[in-house]
Amino acid sequence: AFIAKRNGDPYSEEYVKEIGTNLIKKIRNRLNIQDINKNNFQEEVERYLNNLNIKVNNPPIQTPNVNLPDTDNQNPFIPTIGRVKNAENFFGRERESKQIFELLNNYSSVAIIGEPAIGKSSLLYAVCQKSENLLQLPRQTVFLDMNLIHNQEDFYFAICEKIGIPDSKGYRFTRNLENKKILLFLDNVGKLNAEGFTKDVRDHLRGLAEGENACLKLVVAANEPLKTLFNDSQSNGNTSPLEDICQQIDILPWNETIIRNFITKRLKPTTIDFTEADIQQLIQESGGHPQKLTQLCYNLYKKYSESNN
Repeated sequence: AFIAKRNGDPYSEEYVKEIGTNLIKKIRNRLNIQDINKNNFQEEVERYLNNLNIKVNNPPIQTPNVNLPDTDNQNPFIPTIGRVKNAENFFGRERESKQIFELLNNYSSVAIIGEPAIGKSSLLYAVCQKSENLLQLPRQTVFLDMNLIHNQEDFYFAICEKIGIPDSKGYRFTRNLENKKILLFLDNVGKLNAEGFTKDVRDHLRGLAEGENACLKLVVAANEPLKTLFNDSQSNGNTSPLEDICQQIDILPWNETIIRNFITKRLKPTTIDFTEADIQQLIQESGGHPQKLTQLCYNLYKKYSESNN
């Protein structure tokens, strides 16, 4: 309890106890001190160091460096639901990311298309985070989750607020963007087809995004192709305003190699291993869906962790 509360550290007593348990486990395994526990910790470590002819000053005892990873006591398979926001937790999709930036650097807008829970939102957010370093011509990034936008008035207000321009729409909005370069990320873009939005919004976005030097470029994510999602009828045919300017990138389930690499990377800093039978079952049950795979791995890791304690 003292360690947990010292210096205002935001760790609970239970959390510190878990770290202590794992530390003792590490020392047992790596230094072969089988009888060590919390009650005789100092005595056993001192005996070990004396056996190595290392002079120990007492107090304090300098404990050996057992190279305990910070995440050794934590379940590495997180988050289990929702968009991955921490870049360190984002995994895979290197090929798709490369394709997206090739298109963006060739002045195209992009539509990320895939079934629900396949990782579109996480990829969209990761591309947004990487844009500052990977775009050849810098653009101000604006990220909107359309599930949080109720109507087109909210839509324009949110964009204006994030860009830092006066609240406006229509021609005033266009005029306020004249001297700007914006890369607009729209997650769940299908919301633009819901009640409270008109086709005018999609036409407006198209107009702003057309041309190499357009003030606006788009990266959108949806569960189905834009042609299907926005079945807008125009005088020149059945073409969605957004489909015509957004190049489609299909997001598919992970293959076996990516799944194995994901599991290996997550388990590397821990003391727990999955068996080959475990991995085969995870591949089969997840179907390569990252979110489902992560949840299954989370549950399996928790099971092993609890059994080891």
